[in-house]
Amino acid sequence: MPSESEFNLTGTLIWYYYCCPREVWLMVHQINPDEDDGNMDLGRFIHANTYNRDKQKEISIGNIKLDIVRQERDGLVIGEVKKSSKYLKSARMQLAFYLRELKSRGLDTKGELLFPKEKRKEEVELTPELERELDVAALEIERIAQQDTPPLLNKIPLCRNCAYKEFCWA
Repeated sequence: MPSESEFNLTGTLIWYYYCCPREVWLMVHQINPDEDDGNMDLGRFIHANTYNRDKQKEISIGNIKLDIVRQERDGLVIGEVKKSSKYLKSARMQLAFYLRELKSRGLDTKGELLFPKEKRKEEVELTPELERELDVAALEIERIAQQDTPPLLNKIPLCRNCAYKEFCWA
């Protein structure tokens, strides 16, 4: 486990926390998923080939990577592109994390979850409730990261399409 000073909470860890805590541990310990997994390929394809009119894609600020940033009349909008809305809670919390990180840097932003295959979008607003939930998640992620071994296996529907399935179930 990286030392506490090296540990950076990221949107990806927030995403994984709400999907599967075991994935959090694997990511923190630099055990990477199968990069040739078909679902990961599809996600990369969707990310690279959608919303091409948005000029600013994949912007890094500190420890966050934003899929889309655009200026609208009423302010800055952060877009997070997802393959589907199947894991909506994870997606919302990841985007809320990005909104909070930007808020801590003095930027007031709005968020949009974008689901191109479903031709749908959902606005996300950073609320005090979401901020409190992020605080709890951050503490839990840090606890998981400090464990010597990953959390126990727990077969969930996500396992079927997970890029870590060979690691967990082989």
